[in-house]
Order: sequence, then C-alpha cells, then structure tokens
Amino acid sequence: MWRMTRLLLLGLLVTGLAACAVNPVTGQRELSIISADQEISLGSQNYGPAQQMQGGQYKVDPQVNAYVREVGQKLATVADRPLPYEFVVLNSSVPNAWAMPGGKLAVNRGLLTELNNEAELAAVLGHEITHAAARHSAQQMQRALLLQAGVMAVAVAAGSADERYAPLAVGSAALAASVLSQRYSREAELEADHYGMGYMARTGYDPYAAVTLQETFVRLSGGRNSNWVEGLFASHPPSAERVAQNRLRAQQLGVRGELDAERFKARTASLLRDKPAYASYDAAVKALGEKDFKKAQGLVAQAIERQPKEALFHGLLGFLALQQSRPSEALTDYQRALSLDGDYYQHYVGAGLAAKALNRPDQAAQYLEKSVALLPTATAHNALGELALARGDRELAVEHLRIAAQSDSPVGQQARETLNRMGVAVNAAPKG
Repeated sequence: MWRMTRLLLLGLLVTGLAACAVNPVTGQRELSIISADQEISLGSQNYGPAQQMQGGQYKVDPQVNAYVREVGQKLATVADRPLPYEFVVLNSSVPNAWAMPGGKLAVNRGLLTELNNEAELAAVLGHEITHAAARHSAQQMQRALLLQAGVMAVAVAAGSADERYAPLAVGSAALAASVLSQRYSREAELEADHYGMGYMARTGYDPYAAVTLQETFVRLSGGRNSNWVEGLFASHPPSAERVAQNRLRAQQLGVRGELDAERFKARTASLLRDKPAYASYDAAVKALGEKDFKKAQGLVAQAIERQPKEALFHGLLGFLALQQSRPSEALTDYQRALSLDGDYYQHYVGAGLAAKALNRPDQAAQYLEKSVALLPTATAHNALGELALARGDRELAVEHLRIAAQSDSPVGQQARETLNRMGVAVNAAPKG
C-alpha cells in the first residue's frame, strides 16, 4: 500500500500538475491533479482508516446507522454529481461530521445527540455531500498528496476517540490522517451550505433548518466548549456570515418543507437513552489521562451497567488492567470487547499487548496483525517488530520497526532506539 501511494504521488506530479477541470457542482474551472476515478479510489482506500481514527463505527443500535444512510441516500439522489455515496455513524462523543473524496461520509454519534430534527440532520449531510460532490474533499487530499510528495514519508498524529496507545497513524494511513486534520476554506464552507440547502429543498426538507442549525453552532462556539472546538468547529467553523448567507439562500429557495422532529426523536432514541453511559465513559477516559485509575474504574463500571453491549467500555477496562500490570485480566476484557465489536483496531492492539505480556507470542502477533489491517499504528508495528526480533526474524523486525519509527511519539522513539542498537538506518522509507 505504501509503495502504491508513492507511485501515485510521483505519477500525479509528473502528469497532472497543470491539469484543469470543470467543477461538477459550481461549473467553475479549477486545478485538478486527481482524476474522478482516482478520487473515488483514494476515498475508498482511506475511508476505513479514517473511521478507525475517529472511534470506529457505532454498533450498539444498527438502526441508527440505517436511519442516517436512509436520509443520506435520499439527499444523494438529487446531488449534482453522482458518486458511490456511503454514510456511517462513528462511535465518538465528539460532535463532528466529515467527507472523504468520492462520496465517503461520516457523522459522529456525538453530533446526532445535539440535533433537534431530521431536517437538521439533512442540513449536516447535505453540507458534507456538497464537500464531496464539489471536490472540496478531493482538493484537501490534493494538498495532502503534495505534502507527502515533498517529504515522501509523513507521520501524522491521528487522535482516536480517547487517544489510548498514543495511536499515531503511520505508513499507508498517514494520508487519511492528514486529510482529517485540515480545515475547509471560507469559500468551501459557504458553497457547501448553499448547494446542500438546495438538496434539502429538492427532497422536501425545510431549508430554514440549516439557518437555525448554524445559529446554534454560532452560539455554541461562543461558549468555547472544547468538545465542539476539537470536533465540528475545527474543520467547519461557524460564523455570523454563514447564518446570514443561509438565511438569504432559504429566502431565495422560497419553499418550506418538513422538519420531521418526531421521526428523528424516535429513530435516535437509543442514542439519547445511552448518552449518560457515554458521558461516564468519557469521564473515565479523562480520569485515566490524569492517572486516577480508581476513579476511572468506577466510572467505566457505571457505563457498563447502563449499556453492557458497548465494546468501547470493555476495551477501556482492558486498558486499565494493562496499565496496572494485570495482563490476564486485560486479555479477558479485550476479548469481551472483540465479541461485541470485532472491527475496531484498538481492541486488537490491546489484546495483542496483553498476550505479549503473558508471553504468548503467536497469539499476540495474530491480534496485532489484525489491528494493523484495520489501522497501521506505531504501537502495533513496534510490538510486532519486537516479537519478530525475539524469534530471530531480523528482516521482518526491521520492516515493522521502520514503520513505527515514522511516528514522533514515545513509541516511535523506542522503535528508533531499537533500530540503532541493531545498527540499522532509521531514515529509510518503509517497505510497501
């Protein structure tokens, strides 16, 4: 994957720097070094890693995902650009939504609990659909690709829902991390509001919901709530200008549609019911960051009592056990988490580290390799490198340790020190 990315970077630079194309939404001509096919391919390749970085998919109530897909596909059918649109709900309390190139969209559980009706959900999704359709997200990826072309290897901090294991995306996942960290321009935000409201009107939603939504966001931004500032407001900053422009756009559209507040309330009832459980979990993560293990243990126990089917809660128990040198207990907790959600990288990393501490190298390697398949991280690659070194596979150890060494973190530093002791240069690009 890494070699393929490097070849793509070079090909784009050699053949496409001066290319222009007509924007399929605005009709304007603009620089385009990524073709439509490449845009869809890059979005598909980076969609999974991007989800992993943001908490993985929300699994407790599959009907919530189905509902968001239903609303999203309804809007996608009237979008100015046909794409293979996909919609997922991510398991993070941070209020956020984003779009990858090629129509790959996500909305966080934490944002859904702050909305009042289906029309506001449509405003969020219509906005993100426009980012994809109008190539705003592709332009972000262009910038990320050019940055990578300049250095040919990049390690980007990709904070997960709770930043356990200092999860730095490395290797092939670095591009997704860099795209997620970028902000949209003022012009892109205004365009996404403008055309997204048009999609709302075409599908029968009240476009004035986009006005009230932005009014709410402006009010919340004044309070400097860190959850919002670190989430939606980081990449989608609200402003009085956006409120004014949305109000003008709604007047120009001249229609009033449905808000569908009751349907929204019914379809998202499980999220509101479980909100206290996730609040306890988030407080436990904060206590863990402050090294207050006893408080964290009590809070996560409260979370599990309120919602025993949430894998994140059991995973946090496992991490607490690892931190307190109880690997056997940790492995049991992580295996419980994996039984509830076998698609999230952190549970595999934790299980792998616990098995490694129990001197079960084969089991540890299996878990860690599964984590890397979901999201390559410095933590997993460093552990895999140590396991390979212990069994005498120097070549594989070097490969894993070089990938881990890309990370500017304590784990990355540990990998660099191990390579130095082996007499191996650490500045070479990892193998593909």
